Formats: sequence, structure tokens, C-alpha cells
Amino acid sequence: MPTSPRPNRFHGRVSRDEPCAAPGCREAGEFRAPLSWTRSPDGPPQYRWLCLDHVREFNAGYNFFEGMSADQIMAAQSPTAGWETESRTFRAAGSADLPPRWADFKDPIDALGARFRQRMDEARREAANPALSREEHAAMQLLGLPADADRATLRRRYSELVRRYHPDRNGGDRSFESRLGKVVAAYQLLRKTKAFA
Repeated sequence: MPTSPRPNRFHGRVSRDEPCAAPGCREAGEFRAPLSWTRSPDGPPQYRWLCLDHVREFNAGYNFFEGMSADQIMAAQSPTAGWETESRTFRAAGSADLPPRWADFKDPIDALGARFRQRMDEARREAANPALSREEHAAMQLLGLPADADRATLRRRYSELVRRYHPDRNGGDRSFESRLGKVVAAYQLLRKTKAFA
């Protein structure tokens, strides 16, 4: 029965047969280390391969604060170091009584904008026909009816959607049954409202 390979205890170890880059060392060079800690502006840093003992020795010589002034060292040791990146303001002009400006948000996948537009559309529909409740407005949206629709328009749209989603009209395909059920429920709710009486 084959045995599984022993788990690697050291992060960054790469099994190699090449020797360590340290002069005179015969151990396998399994750990990648840069030639120096200073970065070259002319491209990616050059690397060498060291054994575990020599890479530990190399890492022990690393000084994060090398070349920094006393003020820069104090700033780097601050508990909030790294959190100073610029962030967008959530309140216009820093005022707590104003809502956030949508222009201050970056929304690449339109997560906030789509929800905001949906709420604005709902508010417009409710304002256009205040006689309907929120559920009745949702039913109107499900049926695709305008806010000023009358009873004849409601019945015409309902019969059109029933024909579209009914299994008998789709060759027995029952995949639209849930949609058909929602259409029927929306029509039953709207036909009883005062607005369509």
C-alpha cells in the first residue's frame, strides 16, 4: 500500500536537487531568497536558492526599519499602520444629518445602484397610484402593468400571461407552474381591490 508523502512543515519549501547557493554548502537549496533586501527599480528582484539553515540566517539579517527616520519608524509601529488609505466619505461634507451621496460609492457590480433604483421605482409607482397598498403595487409589477391600468387592462394582461405560462399551451412543459401560480395570486389580489372595482 503506497504511503502518502510526509507533509511539508516549512512554508515556501520547494523540493529541488540543486545545491544551496551559499559557498561550500552541500545541502539542497529548497528555499527561495532574494539576492538582497533592497528592491531594484529596474524590474523583479533576482533570487537564489538556499538550504533551511542559510535561509534562516538570511532572514535573521532582515531589518524592516533600515533606512527609515525616527518619525517613520514611530508611524510604522502605530497600531493603525497600514489603515491610512484614503476612503470615501459616507456623509456629504461630513454632516451627520445628510444621507450618503451615491457619487461617493464605487459600485462596479451595481449591487447598491440596482437596489436603489428598484426602491425608487417602487416609490414612483406608489406615488402614481396611492390607492393601492404595497402588496398590490408588487402584484402590479409582477403582472407588468402600469400604475394607471384599469380593470379591462388587468383582465387582458392576466389572460395573456395565463396563456403564456399554462402547461397546455407549452406542450405539457410544467417548468412555468410556479410563475403561473404567482400570476394567478396577483390577479386574485388585484381584482378585489377598490381601484379595480
